[in-house]
Amino acid sequence: MAFPIIMPAMELLICRSGRERMLAALDHRPTDRPPHFESMFELEHEAFGLRFPDRHSWAGMDAQAKGRAIGQCLEIYARVIETFRWDALCVYWPWSDPDGVRAAKHAFGRETLIGGLCGGAVWSLETIHDWEGFSIRLAEDRDGLHAEAEAMCLRSLVLIDRLADAGADFVYLPNDIADNRGPFLSKRHLDTLVWPQLTRLVERCHHHGMRALLHSDGQVTPLIGNYLATGADLLQSLDPMAGVDLTAVRSLARGRMALMGNVPCNLLQDTDHAAIATAVRYSLDACDDGAGGHVFSTSNTIFPGMPLASYRAMLETFHTWCAGRTASRKAACT
Repeated sequence: MAFPIIMPAMELLICRSGRERMLAALDHRPTDRPPHFESMFELEHEAFGLRFPDRHSWAGMDAQAKGRAIGQCLEIYARVIETFRWDALCVYWPWSDPDGVRAAKHAFGRETLIGGLCGGAVWSLETIHDWEGFSIRLAEDRDGLHAEAEAMCLRSLVLIDRLADAGADFVYLPNDIADNRGPFLSKRHLDTLVWPQLTRLVERCHHHGMRALLHSDGQVTPLIGNYLATGADLLQSLDPMAGVDLTAVRSLARGRMALMGNVPCNLLQDTDHAAIATAVRYSLDACDDGAGGHVFSTSNTIFPGMPLASYRAMLETFHTWCAGRTASRKAACT
């Protein structure tokens, strides 16, 4: 006789805050619903009639101007968290700035899991600007590439220390190491230029008691074992536009590494609400196996130009699915 996968007491499924829900998911414990947030939300004007400070203006601000700008960001973050029921916040403006994380932690940290960004940490699609030159160096200057990889890692370790001092609960490490065809480096080069460095960064996060959340677009299915070996708490994107199947990845990562995603952003851009609803349900059903470890989101970010109505439609299906699951579990207990 088959039994439904439920916790012994339904009270254990009820989380008192988004922070608690996120931590439970990262610890692979079932929650009342999967937590939700996005790594970035850049439709603040469409949603609230507000705008983040110009991203290019941060470097030239004095302390007073920066404080005002951070306050401007916090007003938008507060509305995003409340309106869209986010359980976590990765402070993306100001970018990789511990002062922004510190302010967000003070404002929202009791109820919401707060993190900071640490990009450009390894050789990735973002850090390579001369592909022909990089390819030549792989053959002729591997020592130089290794030295630069080490320098990127050391800079990132310092930033992780500063984010920890600011009170961050997690560090989000976005480093695209694949495109739609697969990894951009061979296994041999990934084993020397990427995985050792990512592993050190994850270990430094854990040293400070923070969670490590990794990101890469592209076809990363062949790399899941490597991501697991880093000890990371979560992998985000799981890009269906690159052919990543969440069910297949879940079978490899279940109970070992949480997954975040993966409603295709191209569907949200195309505004087909029926297709969006189908993708939402697939993403949720793929990870609804009683093992926790799933954070619901798009396959990337809520980026400028995406119709806000598409994001709202995605969340409507999400909350309808969550309500239906709660009702079915309660019925199973009676």
